[in-house]
Amino acid sequence: MLDGLIRRGRDEGNGIEKVGLGTIRRPVIGLALGGGAARGFAHIGVLRTLLAHGIVPNIVVGTSIGAVVGGAYAAGHLDTLEEWARGLQVRNILGYLDIRLNGSGLIGGEKLAAKLEASMGNTLIEDLPVKFASVATEVRTGHEIWLTHGRVVDGMRASYALPGIFAPVLIGDRWLVDGALVNPVPVSAARALGAEIVIAANLSSDVFTHSTTIYSHGAPAEVPETVIDSTVPPKRGIGRFFSPERTVKREFFGSAGRPGISSIMVDAFNIMQDRITRARLAGDPPDLLITPRVGQIGWFDFHRAADLIDFGARAAERALDSIHEAIPALAPKAE
Repeated sequence: MLDGLIRRGRDEGNGIEKVGLGTIRRPVIGLALGGGAARGFAHIGVLRTLLAHGIVPNIVVGTSIGAVVGGAYAAGHLDTLEEWARGLQVRNILGYLDIRLNGSGLIGGEKLAAKLEASMGNTLIEDLPVKFASVATEVRTGHEIWLTHGRVVDGMRASYALPGIFAPVLIGDRWLVDGALVNPVPVSAARALGAEIVIAANLSSDVFTHSTTIYSHGAPAEVPETVIDSTVPPKRGIGRFFSPERTVKREFFGSAGRPGISSIMVDAFNIMQDRITRARLAGDPPDLLITPRVGQIGWFDFHRAADLIDFGARAAERALDSIHEAIPALAPKAE
């Protein structure tokens, strides 16, 4: 019904069209893109599908990887981001990991930032043709920070700086980390920036089922013996106590009977993000919610971009009928 009107997008013309017996003004459409690390490549598929059907957002707000995809779209570099994402393989992903053990994060992030800067340059958020904001968290206060000025790349980096993995980013006089700590799917920010209809994309809808509480859970009847990782052959002599190979495998990746550092960090952040997302969306739900089914894909499976983009496109296609019905129903009357 409003396809032709929406397709003009970005406030072209007078933004008014007659529908049925009344006259409506083109609604200001906001898109809220949630966090989820590699799963965020699904946002590319979401955007591609919406745009192909004439649904052009005026406002884009992103958290974490949502800020990267949203910022790339707002700056006109979605094609470049998609081409780069589809070309990622395990071996070149490792090339972006500048590991350091003397900072406040395992990854410095300079190599990834350099890749983003090669595309975005010094483009400023306030100069973008689409209103854009990235969401970050201030380290010491826990304040939710909406970055609406300054370099697009800096806003992206601050929003995806996962604590413990990436070092915090200094913007102004604030040290900022991942915005998913406070607002994983930034519906509220999109509304505050002027969106009259908010479409949100949540990447954690199928990560967990509804939570529950297990009461009176104690030790098992029989405590099993300590599980020994049989994939690494035992060593003789004093070397068996100090084998770097065994230590790294045991401490970082864990074993059959105990999770490692990496899986604990990711699972903990998954649980936290899921609970915060549920609470935030219950208190301030979007007008329309798109939920790509990406829970089976790991946070660091960046090499699966093609699958993720497809999942995002299919999720948006499932929501198209609801979106087309909702937009004229929620569109404000022209004065």
